[in-house]
Amino acid sequence: MAEEKKELTMEMRLLLAFVLMGLVLFVTPYIFKQTPPPPAAKPGPVQTQTANPAKTETTPPQPPNNPPTAAAAAEIPGQIQASEQQEFTIETDVFQVTFSNRGGVVRRWILKNYKDSQRKPVDLANQRALAKVPAPFSISFKGDTPPANLDQALFRVERPDPLTVNFEYSDGRTHATKSFKFSQNSYLVAISSEVTQNGAPVPHGLAWRGGFGDSTVPNPAASQNAVFYDVANSKLNTKPVKDAKDGPVSSTGQFSFAGLQDSYFAGLFLPEGHAPVVMTQYADTVANAANSDELRVGVSVGGEGSNQFTFFAGPKDYDLLHKINPKLDTLIDWGWFEFLAKPLFLILNWTADRITRNYGWAIILVTIAINMVLFPLKITSMKSAKKMQAIQPLVNQINEKYKGLPVRDPRQQEKQAEVMDLYKKYGINPLGGCLPMLLQIPFFIAYYKVLSVSIELRGANFLWVHDLSQPETLPIRLLPVVLVLTQFISQKMTPPSPGADPAQQKMMMFMPLVMGYMFYFASAGLVLYWLTGNLVGIVQQWLLNRNSPAPVVEIPKPAPKKKVGSKR
Repeated sequence: MAEEKKELTMEMRLLLAFVLMGLVLFVTPYIFKQTPPPPAAKPGPVQTQTANPAKTETTPPQPPNNPPTAAAAAEIPGQIQASEQQEFTIETDVFQVTFSNRGGVVRRWILKNYKDSQRKPVDLANQRALAKVPAPFSISFKGDTPPANLDQALFRVERPDPLTVNFEYSDGRTHATKSFKFSQNSYLVAISSEVTQNGAPVPHGLAWRGGFGDSTVPNPAASQNAVFYDVANSKLNTKPVKDAKDGPVSSTGQFSFAGLQDSYFAGLFLPEGHAPVVMTQYADTVANAANSDELRVGVSVGGEGSNQFTFFAGPKDYDLLHKINPKLDTLIDWGWFEFLAKPLFLILNWTADRITRNYGWAIILVTIAINMVLFPLKITSMKSAKKMQAIQPLVNQINEKYKGLPVRDPRQQEKQAEVMDLYKKYGINPLGGCLPMLLQIPFFIAYYKVLSVSIELRGANFLWVHDLSQPETLPIRLLPVVLVLTQFISQKMTPPSPGADPAQQKMMMFMPLVMGYMFYFASAGLVLYWLTGNLVGIVQQWLLNRNSPAPVVEIPKPAPKKKVGSKR
């Protein structure tokens, strides 16, 4: 019996040999760990780079040491990872970006030239979200996910130069790389990523979740949304966070750019090549400044096993965006009055750059210019108001003649006809008094929109005002108080409408206080616009009152009183 146990068939010997060979192949890399060869020695295509990449917004830096293509990645490296976690910072003229090799992600993305509401440099990454969702530029998967947890993996870091960082990780099966190349004075960053599993490419995206932009403004979540520009339809698509409240939502197409924005800043992936891009939108529950949970928007952009992007992170500056890509202009939402708001901004911007060197004085000069252009129309309105004041006794006689008529009495039409004949006789437009106010409304809305979306006016100071796009920070806001005083003066100088009820005229005296309350919480730039308009209007009304006396109207003696009323 013992001899029979020692004899093995040829099939069993072959099977045992294959098992032993398999053990040697799979166990040896874990026992005898070798130092991986440097990236330069890896097989794969070589990408030519310029020695000195241009430092302009229109010429983004090229991705450094691009990961090998899927065709060249058939041989998966062995163990490639760091021995410990580390954080480091890359600093340029415009950025201060803090990276972590755990996940190969960004922990902070600070804009050095822009301050938040706490007067600190703006951090585009929401720090409250880092404990709940993956950090910016984590790798996301839509379909099959590799067994390796890349968010917790310790990537090996290489710094070929001070403005370049390469991340690489491999467990022998899953291989992932990321590359970031900055320029010294540019808001553009060249980014590439690649993931393979057993040598096969794995489609993925790079994610920025948990919110984006200035988190110190009131209710920041309301102004943050996902965006992408659909080339096929030539349309900017804006996606609020609520679109993904029931789960991630994906959009695929030929996109000029895709990413995130708030009122003044944008983080956009600009794809390189013509392959379709997949943008997945997230809605993550994150604590806000009041420690209550709210939904914050996030996106993942990519879709290929190997992705290459130019990433823009910076202000929605009109000139800057237009220089990078004219389609980026659409990020600035001018609203329904774009035909007025956009030219107004361009004029303000030119005035501040070329003449005043200050946006507060630019608002004053442009407002004066607008009022001077509209002055001929205002003169007609003011003269009409003086004529209406002069014929007030005649209007009173007509009212007395038809006194006591019920509202539905047919003779009310006769009364209105007599009043209109009177207006016609003296060349009066009954709606002329409303014209100045109606003319100011479109410019008011346009100024409001410009102050709400123009990064150029964000933080612009004027005398004691620190930020024209926000209300004053003084304990008592001076501009609204002065505005109320000028509104009272303007109202006193304006002739009352004929036929107006005395009680109604008394109520109108409270209108300056109502407007003062409304403007007390408005942006200082908007108050400055309306205040300047009031001052110009006061001067114009004074000149008209002095040089254009009221017309002389012959007032006939009242006819004998004749009672007019219902026969009932």
